[in-house]
Amino acid sequence: MKIVRHIPNFITSLNLLCGAVGVVFSFNGRPDLAFALMLAASVFDFLDGFCARLLGAYSEMGRELDSLSDLVSFGLLPSVMLFNLMRSVCSPATALPGTALSWYLFLPLLLVVGSGLRLAKFNVDARQEHGFLGLPTPACALLCGSLCLYAAAVPAGRIALWCASPWFIPCLVLLLCALLLSEIPMFSMKFSREDSGLLKAKRIIFVLGAACIIAAVVFCHAHWSLAVLLIFVFYLVKNVIYAAFRL
Repeated sequence: MKIVRHIPNFITSLNLLCGAVGVVFSFNGRPDLAFALMLAASVFDFLDGFCARLLGAYSEMGRELDSLSDLVSFGLLPSVMLFNLMRSVCSPATALPGTALSWYLFLPLLLVVGSGLRLAKFNVDARQEHGFLGLPTPACALLCGSLCLYAAAVPAGRIALWCASPWFIPCLVLLLCALLLSEIPMFSMKFSREDSGLLKAKRIIFVLGAACIIAAVVFCHAHWSLAVLLIFVFYLVKNVIYAAFRL
């Protein structure tokens, strides 16, 4: 087999490595580096599929490796980041026997379960070839990761105060798990010649909205992670509205 056919799997492995190292940095109190590695993993996640299409190097091994890598980078890593954020900002009220941790601090780890089920569903669902049914795991992860980084970077901000509540993050995780496993159609940013005019319009509106969010964050001199957070909230809300009106 030509060595070029291994390039997509090598890129996917970089995705996996970024996720694993990100978990280490998260436990070491560095959400900034953990989120940077999550962003790098998302870039590698895009590039492996791009290279596979470009080189015609599809394989069953690559498909499985991609899902396993995504589970670490976009399932485990955001779960750990949320867990560590709750552990750092919440005051435990009901400690586990022999520990200083409360039982509700472990609720964010449900996100890795929801992400695993989402990825397994995606692998066996032929309807998701050109789009998604349910929230994509990278979008969910980047939303959570940017939330953690912004709360850590602006500890006196409103979002950090929300996160300090013992129930805000667990409720968010349950909502995201429901969206991961839902049947709500969500558009992909992978372009194809077969894309409809409506799909192209959805993407253009999203890109314009994202540009406006970035401009507003820069104008307000806010931390850059707020732009990432708002962009993925915008993506999520847009798709829910489209589904509600069957657009």
